[in-house]
Formats: sequence, structure tokens, C-alpha cells
Amino acid sequence: MQKITSYQAQQTYIQILADLEQRNIYQENEKEQWNAFLQRLQPNFSELLNLLYQLYFDKFDFYYHIQQLWVSLWHAYKKRPQNLKKFDQKREKNPLWFQDQNTLAAVCYLDRYAGTIKNFETKIPYLQELNINILHLMPLFQTPQPQNDGGYAISNYRKTDSKIGTIKDLKKLIKNLKKANISVALDFVFNHTAHDHLWAQKAKKGQQKYKNYYYIFPDRTLPDQYEQNLREIFPEEKPGNFTYLPESKQWVWTTFNTYQWDLNFSNPEVFIAITQEMFFIANLGVEILRMDAVPFIWKELGTSCENLPQVHTLLKAFNLVAKIVAPSLILISEAIVHPNDVNSYISDKECKISYNPLMMATSWEALATRETKLLQKSIESYFEIDQNCSWLNYVRVHDDIGWTYSDENAWEVGINPYDHRQFLNDFYLGTFPGSFARGVSFQYNPKTGDQRVCGTCASLAGLEKAIHQEGQLEIDLAIKRISLLYGLAITSKGIPLLYLGDELATLNDLSYLQQPQLSSDSRWAHRPIFDQKRFEQRTDPTTPAGKTYQSFQQLIKIRRAHPILALGKMIPLHTGFKSLLAFLRQHQSQKIITLYNFSEQSAEISQDFFTYHLGQSPIEELITNQELKNTYKIEPYQISIFHIKNK
Repeated sequence: MQKITSYQAQQTYIQILADLEQRNIYQENEKEQWNAFLQRLQPNFSELLNLLYQLYFDKFDFYYHIQQLWVSLWHAYKKRPQNLKKFDQKREKNPLWFQDQNTLAAVCYLDRYAGTIKNFETKIPYLQELNINILHLMPLFQTPQPQNDGGYAISNYRKTDSKIGTIKDLKKLIKNLKKANISVALDFVFNHTAHDHLWAQKAKKGQQKYKNYYYIFPDRTLPDQYEQNLREIFPEEKPGNFTYLPESKQWVWTTFNTYQWDLNFSNPEVFIAITQEMFFIANLGVEILRMDAVPFIWKELGTSCENLPQVHTLLKAFNLVAKIVAPSLILISEAIVHPNDVNSYISDKECKISYNPLMMATSWEALATRETKLLQKSIESYFEIDQNCSWLNYVRVHDDIGWTYSDENAWEVGINPYDHRQFLNDFYLGTFPGSFARGVSFQYNPKTGDQRVCGTCASLAGLEKAIHQEGQLEIDLAIKRISLLYGLAITSKGIPLLYLGDELATLNDLSYLQQPQLSSDSRWAHRPIFDQKRFEQRTDPTTPAGKTYQSFQQLIKIRRAHPILALGKMIPLHTGFKSLLAFLRQHQSQKIITLYNFSEQSAEISQDFFTYHLGQSPIEELITNQELKNTYKIEPYQISIFHIKNK
């Protein structure tokens, strides 16, 4: 496709500017703001114009929509509070602030952690105790009842759920978190709205403008053609990708649930409308947006409608309008797909931060097999990304665990990828002989054999089974597994993400089965309500909560003292032991070796291994503060970190 030249873009800019100023787009007392806005818009206008031209060149009213977007961005900029504009300037001086070794993220459901927005303020001291400085609060906005996909069906992007508080409460909480040096991240659910969102309500009433906001079909002709190439995301809940609307006898595209209507981003009005919602959220003081369900936002007949090139164009456009209106805003991509596709969304021009589902999945895989070959191969193949970006390294989140490793990597290390996924499901559901895990099945698809697993970190790592069926030895091993998994996330390049409650070894909560509105969604097993008893036990090293908490705090302390753990390149090393994962970490002139044992068996490593990579100087292990004297014995599920001892 032919690009719009810089001359053409300049002429378009001049013409739109003249038209808008003739329409008195700003008041006389807003002239200074208007000029400041233009200083941000002008250097980015040509790139933005070209991005949108790639998507909407065939629209007869393309330039009208560009003008409307300009107006929309101006209004968002004008409404942005002055303190946030000053903060934007601060962040522009340090755009890679999130790569700092002190950066630690946490995530939770606000209502399950504190009940209400106001009550959550009482949790701030604990977040500071944990050294959290990025907090992801999962969906707070108005949703349909009783079912809403855990908050991911938005009825109104500008109203919070009335049960937890108001937008005013949220603004105050964000302000107080910022005072505590904690940046707030919220979800931006932009692939779909709830079926009762105002746009959807107007579409149901037959208003063509809003019907065009969604994919609505008069019969099954086109849906059936699309369906030939689509996968089912929630086959137990909703087979297929379309929902029948009995009131109009039509069909609407619903990738996830019947009450989540996919937005039609091939309509430029949708892009403009959804950016207005994005900036409403950003102007609350939110610094990070988790872009939900990224791969699905563009549809094209004859394709899987996932990870299409237009998705990248849209993300670049979202990133660019953020740069104009709210330059401190950072986008996180949430894409649980093939590793190649996950990596494709990570760039300075799209999403600067990305969830790392590959490390998450292959860490659990290594724990089940007691072999690290797939984990190591995956890191070798996919870990390196744009130096201006960062992984969000996590053990688990609010969603299920899917085995999204690369089939190509699996074959390379001698694993049949399909059979191995069946084994992993059996293992973490606790049905495989000798399994320590107690997980719950999620969305089994009998047609494909696909299945995912739910469970808290502690229950999947064996603590639930150990407490109920075994003894202290197995309890201790389970706690070590929890520490191992979080230790890998904490000591790997990128940002560690804690699901709040995991640091206290919280177990599965099966009470959701007695709640009709939750019982059909097994993910609620690992979304437990804040456990006050475990919280109080965090300082008692004789309890699982206390042991886990102290291990977590020790690892965070080490990370904060050693920038190389956050920034250093990860070079896999071969130890000769199948159960060991080893990295040489390099950053500038510094070197560190990290070791992780994924089995119940200890292993001995020659001192020559360490001196070969680090040199002959005295070598110290950071967790025990012991100097390496001879052969090193790494205990079951142990983490060890070696560096040159300061003289």
C-alpha cells in the first residue's frame, strides 16, 4: 500500500488545523493549552495518519474521521489534570523507569482483597512492606450481573461497580497509592463490551450507527464461513463464536462469552470512541493499561482472526495517541498465544511491557518433569526482546494456565507436544500417579482434547496435598517449589509479578462451587478472598505462610541490591544435570550465575564450573552469604546466586 508522503501529511495537518481554528475549537483562555497540545500532535501526526490510512484507506470519509480523532484527542488532553501533565514530563525524562531493579508488580481483585475501594487504602502499608511499586487492580468497572467473566465484560468504562465504590473513591485511592510510590495498572478491555453497554443497547434497538460498532449478521451465512477457521475459547460455556439475538433474529460476534460483544475495529468510529474511554481511565491517574485479549481485535474472513497484521497497526495507533495525550501511559500486551506472536507485540512502538506466558508455562512444565530442557530451550529461543521493553515475569495470574510452549521447541528437545500437554494437564489436575498437584480443570474441549488448569501457586506446587494427606517433609518441599517458581520470576530479566496471596502460600478456594453465579467458572478456585489468618502468620517461620513470605522477602532484597538481576542478559549454561537450570547474567562489567534445581534430588557442581565463568576471585553465594570453597551442592528445589565477592 502506498504511504501518505510527508508533504501530503503536512498539507492535511495544515488544512485540518485551519478548519478547526475557524470553528473556534478552543476558547481564548485555552490558547496556551491548545498550543501545548499542538506541540505534541504535530511531530506525531504524519505517523498517526499513515497508521490509520493503512486501516481505513477505503473509507470514503477517511479525512472526516481524522478530523474527529483530532478533536477527540484535544478534549482528552484538555481534561487531563495539570498534575498528570507534570508527571508526564517527569516520565519523559526517565522513560525506562520500569526496568529498575526495585520494580516489583502485584495483581489482585480489589473486592476480594479488601471489599471496597475505600477499604483498600488500609492495604497500602502492606504493599509497601512487600516493596510493591506497580499494582494491577483487576476490573473495577460496571458489569452485567450475575455473570461478567470476572469483570472482563464492561457495561460502562466510566463507572465503577457500585458495590465497591465510586469513580471519586478510585481517584482518591490512585492518588494515595501514587503518594506511596505505587503506580496503578488497570485492564483496558477493548476487544469487546458487555451486551448491556450503551453502544450495544442502541445496536439492539436497531440504530445503524451502533450496529456498526459490532459484528452483527442477519443470518448464519457469514458466521458459518468465519467459523471454519476459528477456535473456541470457552467451549464448555459457549461453543462457537457467535450468539443469536432472538429480539432481532440476528447473530453477533462473541469470541468469549455470549454477553461479550466483539467491537468492530474496521470501523474508524470505534477506534475514536474507544480511545475516548482509554483516556478517561488514563486521566484518573492510571499509568499502565493491560491491553486485554490483544490477538483478537481484528477480523478477516478466511483467517483464524488472531494475530493479524492490522492488530499491530492498531496497537501502534493506540501507543501513538497515548504519546500525544498522556505520554506517561504504558501499554502491556496480554497475548496467550504462540511465542512468536507473543513477541511480535513487544516494541517501543506497540507494547513496552508484555506478560511472559512462555516462561510461566515452561516453569510449571519443568516442575512436573524434573527436567529443564524445554524451559531452557524456550528461554534461548524467545527471551531476548527490544532493549526498551520488558517482560512481566509471572507464576500465575487470575486466568487459567495453558501450555503455550512452542511445538517446534518441544520437538527439538525430544517431546511430543500434543501428548505432553495431556500429561501436564493430568499432572496438575492430580490424576497422574505420583503428582503433588491439586489443580482444577478449565474448559475441556472433547473435540480437540484441549484443556487448561486452574489453581493457586501453593495448591499446584503440592502444599494442599501435603497438608491434607502427607506430612512435614512434603510441606517443606511444596514451600520450596513455591519459592523456586517465584525465585525464577524475581531473578530473571524483567519485572516480577506477584499474585497477592501467593506470598502467603494461599490454597485453592472451592467455595465458588456453592455460589451459583461463580460455580461454572473454575478460575474462581484461584481467586481467593484475602486470608487474614495467613496474613497474621507471615512473621511466624513455623507456618507455611511465614516460610513462604520470608523466602519471598529475601529474594526481593537480593534483587533490589543487584541491578544485574533486573537488567542482565540471560545466557543459559549447561551443568550436565537434567533438573538444573543455570544462567550466566551479564550487565556491563558485572557477572552473576543463577542456579535453579527443579527436582527433589540434590546435585553437586564442580568449583571449576563457577571459576570458568566468573574468574578465580573469591566467589560468594548471595542467599547463604557463604564463600565457595570447593564442589557446590545444590539442594532440592534450591535457588543459588553466585557473584564475585567484594574484597
